Amino acid sequence: MNPILLAVLLVAGVGVVCGLLLGLASKVFAVPEDEKAAALEELLPGANCGGCGFSGCAGYAGALSSGTETDTAKCVAGDEDLPEQLAGVLGVAASSSEKKTAVVLCQGNAVNAELKMEYRGEHTCRAADKLYGGPKSCQYGCIGFGDCMAACPFDAVSLCDGAAVIDPNRCKACGACVRACPKNIIALFPVQKAAALVKCKNADKGNLAMKVCKTACIGCKKCERTCPSDAIHVTNNLAEVDRNACTACGACVENCPKGCIVLS
Repeated sequence: MNPILLAVLLVAGVGVVCGLLLGLASKVFAVPEDEKAAALEELLPGANCGGCGFSGCAGYAGALSSGTETDTAKCVAGDEDLPEQLAGVLGVAASSSEKKTAVVLCQGNAVNAELKMEYRGEHTCRAADKLYGGPKSCQYGCIGFGDCMAACPFDAVSLCDGAAVIDPNRCKACGACVRACPKNIIALFPVQKAAALVKCKNADKGNLAMKVCKTACIGCKKCERTCPSDAIHVTNNLAEVDRNACTACGACVENCPKGCIVLS
């Protein structure tokens, strides 16, 4: 037989045998598909934002399917009826959730906050924070380089005059901005119940706080004295609101001399 033809037939034969073996192996070692998890993942928005506490939509769907997670309302990026849809696939009662939004607890923009230096390093909040806390004099305030904006998968964060601002209509409360902020000045709050909110994290004494920001809390306790519900108290030079006790009467907002308390 022609040596070239023999070589071709030999290679073809080896290919056929290998193909048969691979096909047999795929059948023997195949992992059964979780049809319920696939159906759940199909309902999820595919944002993979991590707001549910899992690595992504597939992880959340798998946990619901296996029963290791029972809360059908953990997806923050889905529609309002998503918990009912997920519960329908699982054959269980739908969970309820409280709608939240992220809020930047700082008003230290270019108008209000003083600068202590000109920063020329890597233009990220995390890098700037490692260099004397950033370019602004307030060590507690927003650096304003947009790490939170870069982390937000829903375009809910923007920069205005050197400080971060969050659009509550776009925010899904996934927590990405909370995790990205090196100053820990972004937090999630419920939107159903109005309450007073102290938009400052400066814990320095009043005279020091006033030097670095026009809207810093100075711990004067006017809000504490005027609150009819005993819902706001000054601790460590900073006013804090008990949202459960707050009636959103606005007395603290009206009496704050620095304008650092708002209704939200």
